[in-house]
Amino acid sequence: MNVKKVGELLVDQKLITQEHLLEALDLQKLFPDQPVGQLLCKLGFIKESDLGVVLDQKNKRRKLVDILLTSGLIDQQKISHAREVGKQNNISLEKALLKLNYVDEEGLSKAVASQYDMPYVQINVTDLDRSLSQYISAVYAQKQRIAPISKIGNTLTLAMAQPLKSHDLRELEDSIRLKIISAIATETNISKSLKRLYNIDVVSTVTAQDEVNLDLVPDSIVDLLSKSSAADEPDVEEETKKVTEKDSVIVKLVNKIIYDAYMNKASDIHIEPYPGKKDVIVRIRVDGQCSIYQKIPYKYKFALPSRIKIMGDLDIAERRRPQDGKIEFKKFGPLDVELRVATMPTVGGLEDVVIRVLTNGDPISFDELGLTERNLNIFKESLSRPHGLVLVVGPTGSGKTTTLHSGLALINQTNRKIWTAEDPVEITQAGLRQVQVNPRIGFTFAAALRSFLRLDPDIIMIGEMRDEETASMAIEASLTGHLVFSTLHTNSAPETVTRLLEMGLDPYSFSDSLVCVLAQRLARRLCNDCKESYHPSEAEYEDLVDEYGRDEFATTGLSIADVVMFHAVGCDNCGHTGYRGRLGIHEALECTDVIRGLIKRRADTDKVREQAVCDGMTTLKQDGIFKVLHGFTDIHEVRRVCIK
Repeated sequence: MNVKKVGELLVDQKLITQEHLLEALDLQKLFPDQPVGQLLCKLGFIKESDLGVVLDQKNKRRKLVDILLTSGLIDQQKISHAREVGKQNNISLEKALLKLNYVDEEGLSKAVASQYDMPYVQINVTDLDRSLSQYISAVYAQKQRIAPISKIGNTLTLAMAQPLKSHDLRELEDSIRLKIISAIATETNISKSLKRLYNIDVVSTVTAQDEVNLDLVPDSIVDLLSKSSAADEPDVEEETKKVTEKDSVIVKLVNKIIYDAYMNKASDIHIEPYPGKKDVIVRIRVDGQCSIYQKIPYKYKFALPSRIKIMGDLDIAERRRPQDGKIEFKKFGPLDVELRVATMPTVGGLEDVVIRVLTNGDPISFDELGLTERNLNIFKESLSRPHGLVLVVGPTGSGKTTTLHSGLALINQTNRKIWTAEDPVEITQAGLRQVQVNPRIGFTFAAALRSFLRLDPDIIMIGEMRDEETASMAIEASLTGHLVFSTLHTNSAPETVTRLLEMGLDPYSFSDSLVCVLAQRLARRLCNDCKESYHPSEAEYEDLVDEYGRDEFATTGLSIADVVMFHAVGCDNCGHTGYRGRLGIHEALECTDVIRGLIKRRADTDKVREQAVCDGMTTLKQDGIFKVLHGFTDIHEVRRVCIK
């Protein structure tokens, strides 16, 4: 359906001519931020009131969210979070933004004023003339949240929190026989004005700050902890009883810890109590690095784990053995996020708790994986195969599942049936049939794979090949006309080949089925706002060349004069770490005919690596150094995550 723009609508309604519209469009080239409607008003071709009527009738107003984003007052993550909060608590987006302190009243009111092309006013309440109250009745003013703030001749200026509808405004003008100029003011300003003009104490209209208790916290953890009285060494039973109280400080304390971790994009939260009167340490892992988030007084060392166990439906009385479970946090706080919880008994009758924050969501774009041209082509070509085995390998937390899902998104089409078995299902995609394995009841990866083969699949993804049975079945599936994806915990692509042979796989079947192995690591990305460039010293340059390999580096044609590197500095945007976000470092082993021959002869890792390099493979360390030279990360990060 062809949706008409504002200018076309105005021409259709004969409010302007085509020539007027063309002139305004020419002017917009000089002022690209100005809407066409406003330019038509400034050129005198249309009245603002007529424009407003058309915009409202046709729902062509700029969205408030777009105005807030464009002005830089807020980002997309905060908008999404505010929408979740508003939906869960049945309040508007604007009130959720205020409640979460993402925008202040003034900023929000200015955005509303911009949305409706109205002036924003800051009312000096003490200077308001009380005689203005005679023009608007107290009941109407309170109901509509409007306040008369000045009168000049036959024109009355009305301040309002939200614009009145056009017909309401016309009716009001007719009844008071005055022309009205509308202006936007904050809710607080309106309330104070009504108090002065009509002596109305506006108690019926609660502000967004008080409308809903999100059960987060006051302003900070410090505020929460200051509410509790000092105490000696706590008693286990006494402290665990406290956590069941709905308004307990400990409830809000746990919510605040989880909320802050989510907002800081943390992947894990570590609660670490110590014997005696030592503080409880709370650490969070962001971009793969742990850092201390907060120290909590020792008297909470029993209550914190107990509260988390209650949220995860774990046995609060059992403190002698490990437990694990999950938390649907939307039941307790303003985030729709799933948490995985694991407890571990430690010395002194205490329990450590580790919470994994599962970021459910869509797969990232294939082009955002950070693959170099050769690796991208090999992986993409593997995805287009009708059958075969594609492996993504690396340690825990290296982004293997993310990479596989990005690849699946590329080939996820209605003419392909795709089954996945995962533990847990963290990324969801429409079109995939995704299964959560449960080893406790015997539903393992091997059992899932066995069942998939009876469900007419085209493509199968197995979360991990943990044993010989799963690996053998995956190879069998790939040889019988299915494209199979899986992951493995190995250090490099060549090592993966020998590891699978050592598991007991048939080398002939394995060599026929293998398409490619992509090994990867995640390094922290330098913050774009504060990273600084420099030319390396001769010693640093020589170390870099040695690590890359002198013969291979010579093929790049770079000399010390050409090399520019970057180092981390630190700013407010990256939490003064110098790093923000992560990027992938990869090596892609393509299963060529020569590699197949080596697999059949059960060649060792070194021979497989030598052949892969001859075929054009760049190692993990070389790929990392390549990204250092392009300013994505620094050499310290590459050395931290890569082996030679």
